[in-house]
Amino acid sequence: MKYFFLFLLFTGSLVSEVLAQSPYLPFNRDYYSLLERYEIKNGAFNGSFHTGSKPYRRDEVVQYLEEYKKTAGYLNKKDEFNLNYLLQDNWEYATDSLALSKRSIGKYIYKRPSDFYGYKSEDFDVHLNPVLYLQGGAELDNDQMPFRNTRGLALHGSIDDKIGFYTMLATTDLMFPSWVNEYVGNHGAIPGQGFWKRYGDGGYSFFSARGHITFSATKHVNIQMGHDSHFIGEGLRSFILSDFSNPFVFVKVNTKIGKVDFTNLWGQMTADIITSRGVPTDGRYPQKWFSFHRLGVNLGRRFNLGVFESVMADKANWNYFNPLIFYRWVEHQLGTPDKVMLGTDMKWNLGKGMQLYGQFVLDEFVFDEFFHITESGSSRNKHGVQLGYKYIDVAGIDNLDFQLEYNQARPFTFQEKFDYQSYTNYRIPLTHPRGANFRELLAVITYQPLRKLMLRGTMMYQMYGADPTEEDNYGGDILKNRTQTSTSLYGNYIGQGQKNKVSMATLHLQYMLRHNLFVDLSQTMRHVNTEGGINSKTSYGQLALRLNISRFDQQF
Repeated sequence: MKYFFLFLLFTGSLVSEVLAQSPYLPFNRDYYSLLERYEIKNGAFNGSFHTGSKPYRRDEVVQYLEEYKKTAGYLNKKDEFNLNYLLQDNWEYATDSLALSKRSIGKYIYKRPSDFYGYKSEDFDVHLNPVLYLQGGAELDNDQMPFRNTRGLALHGSIDDKIGFYTMLATTDLMFPSWVNEYVGNHGAIPGQGFWKRYGDGGYSFFSARGHITFSATKHVNIQMGHDSHFIGEGLRSFILSDFSNPFVFVKVNTKIGKVDFTNLWGQMTADIITSRGVPTDGRYPQKWFSFHRLGVNLGRRFNLGVFESVMADKANWNYFNPLIFYRWVEHQLGTPDKVMLGTDMKWNLGKGMQLYGQFVLDEFVFDEFFHITESGSSRNKHGVQLGYKYIDVAGIDNLDFQLEYNQARPFTFQEKFDYQSYTNYRIPLTHPRGANFRELLAVITYQPLRKLMLRGTMMYQMYGADPTEEDNYGGDILKNRTQTSTSLYGNYIGQGQKNKVSMATLHLQYMLRHNLFVDLSQTMRHVNTEGGINSKTSYGQLALRLNISRFDQQF
């Protein structure tokens, strides 16, 4: 892998033409939802802006937003505010004149609303911001008060308009509400973070470091190298690749020509962790290697189709660095047992204001068993399905948006029979938080009554099958060996094992005090019914102050 990194750096150094370049926007679900709202509101796709593979480049976001403003016609005050907010956040690429900050300090401090310190010249462009997340809460029947204290810095910019860069460094001390704490305890890792240390009695402490550099090899080919997360699809969840697991080191080559968007991603991931008394220890952890490519095509102005394949291997193999090869063929030629997955994703703008989207991933395929020509319920019938619907400005009410999403994964999907080849990173699923063997329904209602005020209601229902004992394997825990099961080859079904039903609802209020400074107030109700008459209920309320950092989603 290190030689591949050096090769790409050498390739970038040969680029002599000045190619405009920018760093990527960190993936932030609330932020990205605003961007996607305007594509759905517009109805038709806008130019070569593709939303299936995230994160997005800052310069492409600005180009898309400026084109949208020119063609959108009437905008209400809340949409005008949102578009101005998004453009101000990436002002260095805007062609429109944007207002300077009214609260500047000296020549450079908060000269622009989005930057604590910002400087731009022909040779160098830099933006520096503090990162802060202060949160306190209270949970029913929990003597320990959940809290979060994050402090850090974020830096992005470009050099000679050729090389873009981004980094975020932060340190965090926190205590989770009960269900998140249980999830961390079961997996030995924190979603989105990985390594941690003890903090007090029942708390966690960790250091976060994300970053990348990016450059354009040609007008249409962009190369990014770094240590960060990725997300594929249009949904609240992703069965292809999500940001739920720990960030990983990667190389990404993105080729974008008009209606075609081709992404190649190679990464080194943590296969397992070494623990002592349940705490991760210092030392070299086992590694594994991830190769992925996705081809997305706009078929007309309203329908996008993506196809992907990926391979997870316990050893690096140069054959998987071919950006155009069919991974399953390579696997067969090498005689390796590497884990290959195939699938597709789609989105269809039904007109102005509505969108259908979905995903289908295939982990293993035996024709007769998939179509139940032989016996039904095969453990080799492993796949995941997503279907979603978005409705912008519901019933003509400005800035009232609705999203409904259904997800399900068959038992044993994402598991593997060989060590270190499950579809995980740092013991956390690379896709859905639940892993496999579940059905899920999600609904989100978002309303923006005032320019700076956002209300959001989120409802979740899950039914999943758990393993009654550690020795059992009913197909939900994707870290387990799929050949060691508590069931036969046939007769498997979603929800097998110890059936659990989870109902969860969160009402969230978000107010922007100033640019990228938010106050969050939320209340969550969560109810779990476990087969055998075991019930648990909890209520959790929290108040938070966030600066230049995304909200942690606890909806699982």
